[in-house]
Amino acid sequence: MSAFETVTLHRIDVRVTGTEPLAVPGRAPAAEWMDAAACKGRTPLFFPPKAERPQARERREAKARRLCNACPVIDQCRTYARENHEYGFWAGESEEQRHLLGYTVSAPIGLRATGTAR
Repeated sequence: MSAFETVTLHRIDVRVTGTEPLAVPGRAPAAEWMDAAACKGRTPLFFPPKAERPQARERREAKARRLCNACPVIDQCRTYARENHEYGFWAGESEEQRHLLGYTVSAPIGLRATGTAR
């Protein structure tokens, strides 16, 4: 018996022409505002690494918040994150903050980890 699991992959045909954004069936195309976002290319700053300590998270999110506060598309980003129930740090808000405002995700990391329910 093998320790590996058998996975069946499905073929997805994607056609790219000119400068159009890449379209993948079943996923919404990236919004134009994302190209102007100050965070573009800085993903690790906005999503926690596995087993991140609370103090490290505070420092990471403070850096992310400073970047967000200077971003020209913060309003579009905030709307997107709230409406799509995104995980991670978006538009100066953590998923816990969005959760407390009524924009829930299935399992908000900070609330679940601390057991705090509000």
